[in-house]
Parts: sequence; structure tokens; C-alpha cells
Amino acid sequence: MKLSVSRYRTRTVSADKVAQAAEESLSPGAAATQPGSNGLFDNFDDGFGEQRFETARGTATPSDAPKRGAKGPVDIDAIKAEGLSSRQLRLARRLASRRGMNPTSDFDAVRLLRLAGIDPFQRGRLLELVHPTAELKAEAQPAVENEIPARPVPSDGVRLPTTIRPVSLPSTEQRAEQAHLSDLMQIQRDISRRRRRKSALLMARLFVFVMLPAVIAGYYFYVVATPLYSAKSEFVIQQSENVMAGGMGGLLRGSPMATQQDSIAVQGFLQSREAMLRLDEDLDFIEHFSAPSVDELQRLQPGASMEAAYKVYQNKVRISYDSTEGIIKMEVMATDPATAVQFNEALISYAEEQVDELTQRMRGDQMQGAQDSYADAEGKLVEAQRRLVDLQEGLSVLSSDIEVQLITAQIGQLETQMTTERLSLAQMLSNPTPNEARVEPIKQRIVTLQNQIDDLRAKLTEGTADAQSLAKIKGELLMAEAEVRRRELLVTQAVESMETARVEANRQTRYLSVSVHPIQPDAAAYPRAFENTLVALLIFAGIYLMLAMTVDILREQVSG
Repeated sequence: MKLSVSRYRTRTVSADKVAQAAEESLSPGAAATQPGSNGLFDNFDDGFGEQRFETARGTATPSDAPKRGAKGPVDIDAIKAEGLSSRQLRLARRLASRRGMNPTSDFDAVRLLRLAGIDPFQRGRLLELVHPTAELKAEAQPAVENEIPARPVPSDGVRLPTTIRPVSLPSTEQRAEQAHLSDLMQIQRDISRRRRRKSALLMARLFVFVMLPAVIAGYYFYVVATPLYSAKSEFVIQQSENVMAGGMGGLLRGSPMATQQDSIAVQGFLQSREAMLRLDEDLDFIEHFSAPSVDELQRLQPGASMEAAYKVYQNKVRISYDSTEGIIKMEVMATDPATAVQFNEALISYAEEQVDELTQRMRGDQMQGAQDSYADAEGKLVEAQRRLVDLQEGLSVLSSDIEVQLITAQIGQLETQMTTERLSLAQMLSNPTPNEARVEPIKQRIVTLQNQIDDLRAKLTEGTADAQSLAKIKGELLMAEAEVRRRELLVTQAVESMETARVEANRQTRYLSVSVHPIQPDAAAYPRAFENTLVALLIFAGIYLMLAMTVDILREQVSG
């Protein structure tokens, strides 16, 4: 215990001597510290005997001390330009006050310290201004219980002690600031650790739920999937042109609207099960996609149902209709190019048959009605003509008009003769003594002519037991002739109607015109590996994002 107290006193005295020497060296009238002077450290032994080294403190002059210790400019404007913190300026002013300087400002304190050769911003530089000897060093250094034994120097055999410098403890303010900084650094390290952990967990989830399924999908599309060849064709449904057609039909003729309904009907037929069954019956569609060369996901298993085969048909036969241009586009896929072309051509032939059947019934009904009407009118015309002929034969009259003209002509001739006879009779009776022998025959002829005229007139209007009157015969003949003329008009109208029906039937006829014929491809069109893999990646990423957002929302609700 006494040894410890003595050592403590030795340390205190040594420290006081060092501080006193430092203050004397900093004062303007400080004595020189060269090795031959009468200063405080003249009798100090530096541990190297009579030898002097370049780093020894005794070789320096008082004028060298400021230059050696100062670091940085000593001009106030230059010091302000350094951008020193307020804490550094406070420390500099405090250090200058302890050294007995009277700075006018913080920057002046820095200037004075630097002129004095002191760097106010580095610790432990105070003793560098002092030129200690061996004795002062021994007194200035605190005694340490665990001293290391002196080691010999090969040059002169002097044993110097090797000591451990005591740990310099920071001030209370500095310790609080360092503790605060330590807490902040610990919080930042925790945050960084959590972020790294969360990032690693996120990357693991992305790999498991997004990248790994996308890689599997890409492997399937690039390696496993069976290549499919595509045969494309385009065709349009047209109808015959009719220049005489008017109304709205004439306005729409030649536009896609005129055949839009038929095009949609053909599209529906090609996408129906009936078309698939016909294609399978003709070209073994189901057997083609049941071959072992087709991969498992696209292959039809043996004994597959009709619905499964129809799903494959819908996937491998794609038909679209462009309503603006009226074009039907068809794409057929198969495992080899020749089969794809055969499937496409077969479906086009089925579409042609369907187009013909769409208007065949309408055209047949129209033509059948016109033909029946014409046949009926023609039959009735023949019957009317036969009745007219029978009437002419029964009455022995070819034409009532001719008979009337003949009788009228005879009556006219008789009227002329009777008028002549009457004039002759009047001339004879004008004689005072007419000749009776000549007068009597003239009278007799006049009576005969009158009787004949009356008989002829009776034939025109009066009938007898043996024959009908000419007026009645003429009426029957006129009715028969009118019937014939009416039947002839009906026949003419029936012929016109039949011609119109034929034209309309031709107008209703639809034609399937192929604009793009299927060509055998030389490279597989499917699967599109890159596009499909990218789509799979986006789909899995979207699913993952939705699930992650849902889990986060539920977690916040539960925690709240």
C-alpha cells in the first residue's frame, strides 16, 4: 500500500513538472531548450547517451517549434474557410484559455495555438513542444504496476524500461455523445440486418413462387413441347350481282353486310362438333393427336371423350371473321406440315357445301312456286282453248264476228235491191195509166226482198228450234275467247314470275371464294417458347403479388 502511494506521489510530481515545463515553453519568455542551455531539461538524459538523433527534441530551436507543431494556415480568413465545427472552435478556445492566451474569437484562438505550434484538434501533442531528458521522462511517465523489465540495448548496454501507457478516458459529454452515436449505429445495424433478412426472404419467395415455375414452364416450351405446324387460309362468301336489284338490297349489295349472316353461319359450322366429326371421319383428326409423338399435355389419351377431343379441336383450329372486310380467316395446326394443309383444305370444302346448303332451300321454294303457277295457268289456258274449239264446232261458227259481217252484208245488198225496185215501182206508178203487167212483178220482188231481209235479221237476234240465234252464239264465242285471252295473260304472268324467281334464285346463290390458299409450312409455328415463357413469368408474378398483398392486409388487420 505504501509503495502504491509513493508511486502515486511520484506520478503527481512528474505530471506537475511536465505541465510546468510545457507552460514555460509556451510563454513568450520561455528559456531555450537546447542541449547546452540552462533550462529545465538541460540535465535530462534522453536514453541515448552522448548520441544525438534527428528526432531528438534537443536539436530543435525555439523558432522551429511553431513550424513543426502547426498544421494548417494561421491566417484568420484561411481558418474560416476550413469549415471548422462549433465544437472544434470551443475546444480550441478552451485550450487557448488554459495556456494563458487571450484570443479575441474562436478563430483567433486557433490562430494563436497554431502560431504556438499546437494542433488543437489532436490529442497528446502538448508534450511534443518540450525537450525532455531521461530523468524528466522517467518522472513524467506514470508508474505502472505491470512494468515490463528493461531490455538491453546492443549499442551501449543501457537497459530502458518498457511501460504501458495508461488509457485516456474521454469526458462525460464525449462519452454521452459516443453512447448516443453507438445507439444510433446499433439501430442502423439492426435495421440493415432486418432489411437484409427481409430481402433474402423476398428473394427466396420470388425464386420459389415466380422464378422456379417460370423456369419449369420455359423448360417445357423449349424442350418438351411438341412443335406444331400451321397452315393458314382466307376466304370470303360472295353472291351473284344483279344490276336491276333496287331498294336497300341494291345499296348493300357488294358490301360485307350483304353476306355477314352467311359468313357468321359458316364460321359457327366450322367451329362445331359436326365439322370435327367429319374431319375425323375423313382424315382421322383424333388419331393424329393421339400419337405417342405428341407430348403429354397436348396428347389425347386413348379412349378420350368427345368433349376432350372437341377441346383439342377448338385449340388447334382457329377461325375468325373480319366484319369490316367480310373475310373469314382460318388457321389449322398439326404435328407435320402436310397434315395441316390437308386439314385446312378439307375444312374449306366443308364450308363450300355449307354455303350451298344455306340458300338451296330458299332457291328451291322460290322456283317451285313459280313453276307450279306457270303449270296451272298453262293447263287452264289449254282447257279454255279446247272449250272455244268445241263451241265453234258445235255451232258451226268459226267466228261470230265473221257471221255477223256476212249477214249484215247480205242485208245491205237486199236493202239496195229493194230500194231499186221501189224506185222502179214509183216511176211506173207515176204514169197515169201504168202497165199492170209490169207493175205487179215489181211489187212481188219487193215483197220477196223484204221477206229475205226479215229472215236474215231474224237469224241475228232470234233462234229457232234447229239453231240458236247469232247473237247468242256470238256471246258464247266472246266469253270463250275472253277466257282464252285471260288464260293467255295468266300464262304470260306465270312465265314472268318464273323468270323473276329464277333470277332471284341466282341472286340468292352464294359462292365461297378462297383468297389465300393453304401452303405447306417449312418451320414450326408453335409453341412460341419465349413469348409463352414471358407470359408465364408475368402470370406467376401477378399471382404472387396478389397473394402477398392479401397476406399483408390480413396481417395488418389482425395486428391492429
